Amino acid sequence: QKRILLIIGGGIAAYKSAELIRTIRKAGHAVRCVMTKGGAQFVTPLTLGALSEDKVYTDLFDLKDEAEMGHIQLSRQADLVVVCPATADLLAKMHAGIADDLATTLLLATDKPVLVVPAMNVRMWQHPATRRNVSALRADGIRVIDPDEGEMACGEFGPGRLPEIERIFAEIAHQLAVEHVTMTAQPDFSEPPHRPLYGKRVLVTAGPTHEPIDPVRYIANRSSGRQGFAIAQAAAELGAQVTLVSGPVNLVTPPGVIRIDIESAREMLTEVEKALPADVAIMVAAVADWHVADVPEQKIKKDGNAIPPLTLSENPDILATLAKHKQRPGLLIGFAAETEKIVEHAQAKLAKKGCDWIVANDVSGDVMGGANNAFHIITKNGVESWPDSPKDVIARKLMEKVADVVSKG
Repeated sequence: QKRILLIIGGGIAAYKSAELIRTIRKAGHAVRCVMTKGGAQFVTPLTLGALSEDKVYTDLFDLKDEAEMGHIQLSRQADLVVVCPATADLLAKMHAGIADDLATTLLLATDKPVLVVPAMNVRMWQHPATRRNVSALRADGIRVIDPDEGEMACGEFGPGRLPEIERIFAEIAHQLAVEHVTMTAQPDFSEPPHRPLYGKRVLVTAGPTHEPIDPVRYIANRSSGRQGFAIAQAAAELGAQVTLVSGPVNLVTPPGVIRIDIESAREMLTEVEKALPADVAIMVAAVADWHVADVPEQKIKKDGNAIPPLTLSENPDILATLAKHKQRPGLLIGFAAETEKIVEHAQAKLAKKGCDWIVANDVSGDVMGGANNAFHIITKNGVESWPDSPKDVIARKLMEKVADVVSKG
C-alpha cells in the first residue's frame, strides 16, 4: 500500500477529485486530502473524508496539528504528492515558492515526488505566464501532465480540461513505480544520479510532413505529434540534450528541448543530418513516402473537365539514411505505424532499414490523434509488448529503457 497526499485546488474540476479518490482506494492505496479554500467551495471536506476514510486538512493554523509541526509531517509522510486540480494560481505560487496556506506550505516543505494535474480555462492555460510557470516547475523536477482538449464548463473549447481519471491514475501508478531520488542541491558540474541521460545527445523526430501539391494544398497524414513530443520531454527530464525536429503540429515545445520546425520530408532529412552527431536517434515522425514531382507556382484551378494528374516521386528514407550515415547514432530507433500484421511488418522493417530497434504500433483506430498508445519493441533478440497506456507514460518507459541500454554502453 502506498500513501498519496492529494491537494485539491479551487477549480470546477475539483468535483472529479471524489472519483479519483475512489479509483486510488480501489487500487489498494491510502489517500489523505488537503483542500485549498477555493477547493472547498466546489466539494465539501465531509464528502472527501468519507471517501478517503481519513481526516481532510484545510487550515494551516490548526493548533492541534501545528503543535507537532503538522505541515512538515503531512508533506513527508506520503509516497507521492498529487495536486489535482492545479489551478493557474497554484501553479504560479508553486513557481514563486509562495507558502500562504496549508497546500502551498506543504508543497514547499515536501521532499517527495510531486505530480501536478492542471485544469483551467483555455486562455489561462495558453497564457505566457502559465506556460513560463509550467516550464519552470518541470525544470525543477516536478511532473506536470498536460490537460486534455475539449469543451469546458465555461463554454469554450480547447486545451485545459482535467484529463480523464484513468489517465491520471495511470500516471500516479507510474510515479509510484519509479524509484525517485530525493531532490538535493547539486553543483552544476555534477552528473545528477536521477538523470541517467545527463550529457547525452538525443535526436527525436515527430509529427507529419506536408508535401505541397500547389501553393495552397498538400499531401499529409493524421499524425498529431503527441507521441514524439512526449518522448522528447521524457528524454529531457532524464537529463539528455534533446533536439526535436517536428513537422507541422499545434503542440507546445517541451521545456529544455531545442525544436526545429519543418514542412516536408526533404527538409526533415536536412535538419536531422545537421543535428548529428547524436548518441540516440528516435525517428517517431510519420514521414510521407512520396512528394509531388513538379509543384506549380500557382493554385491548380478546377475547370470542370479533366482531373489534373499528379506525378509522385519517392521521398528520402530518413531512417535508412541514418543507419548508413558516417555519423550513425549509437542507438537508432525507428517507428512503424501499421494497420495489420503489426509485428511481422515491423520485423521486416527492422531487417530492411538497418536500425537497432523498431517500435511498432497499431494505428487502425484513433491512435495517431488519441491520448493513448500501445507498443511492440522489436529488436534482433525478440519482441517486447507493452499494453495500452497514456502516451506520456509510454514515452517515459521507453526512455528509461533507452537510458538503461546507453548506460551499459
